[in-house]
Amino acid sequence: MRPPLSRRTSAFLAALLGVGASACSTAASSDAATSSDGPIRVVAAENFWGSIAQQLGGSHVEVTSIINNPNGDPHDYEPTAADGRTVAGARYALVNGIGYDAWADKLLASNPDSGRTELKVGDLVGLKPGDNPHRWYSPADVHRVIEKVTADYKEIDPDHAAYFDARKKTFEDKTLAPYSELVSSIKQTYGGTPIGASESIVTPLADGLGLKMLTPASFLEAINDGTDPTAGDKAAIDRQIQEKKIKVYVYNSQNSTPDVQAQVKEARAQGVPVVIVTETLTPAGASFQDWQVRQLRELKQALARETGK
Repeated sequence: MRPPLSRRTSAFLAALLGVGASACSTAASSDAATSSDGPIRVVAAENFWGSIAQQLGGSHVEVTSIINNPNGDPHDYEPTAADGRTVAGARYALVNGIGYDAWADKLLASNPDSGRTELKVGDLVGLKPGDNPHRWYSPADVHRVIEKVTADYKEIDPDHAAYFDARKKTFEDKTLAPYSELVSSIKQTYGGTPIGASESIVTPLADGLGLKMLTPASFLEAINDGTDPTAGDKAAIDRQIQEKKIKVYVYNSQNSTPDVQAQVKEARAQGVPVVIVTETLTPAGASFQDWQVRQLRELKQALARETGK
């Protein structure tokens, strides 16, 4: 379960504030963030956004992703002094927002720089803490981020605007083509098909693919928030699995509670395909598109087996 922010360690807060104080008092950090020489230094809170940022910027950006461990839970991450130095030296910061990476907000606030451009995906798509934060699983929001990052790069480094436009066109038209084709194909062929899921990370994807999410939203949110789901929700999901009202169960392997593990076991016992997704790039070092395409292909194959389409 994910501990509430108020229970995070005092050591984390002390380190965070210490990093902020040292970074703010060091002219070199500010100069690094505001210098126009060399590639744009970019810090991404999570590697799924960092992968996109790197591919859009090419040789004119230098991207560091703070969350890059596929075995970790980004909700619970506690930043280090090195993370603070990375933020202090960044010209561009890309964070998810919507309460997903509140630690990143603290890092930015503790290392202010008027020369740094900051993009919060939640603000871009008009969402706030309490809304579903998993926007990298929304195909429409991914494309909005691509548009905005490119526009920001061009504003920061106008001399290379044509380069950034070309990178964006190649990324959307060629690099992301298999991803976009799978999204369109699944939506066209399997739209309306009922599925179940282990937590709310799957909801934006289901919406983008036109799939019908049968798992109670209150259960999905409880697992995401690290709280106990109700007995009624668990019973409803058990019935959905046992009666095969869902065609596929989508399981976030990076957030697995005993309740979720029991559902995965039951789904497999009942012959309901279990498709695994993760919150961050898997394996480590994978690109955004390779990661998403692999997961989408597995989902499409499972839907094909169960629907005969």
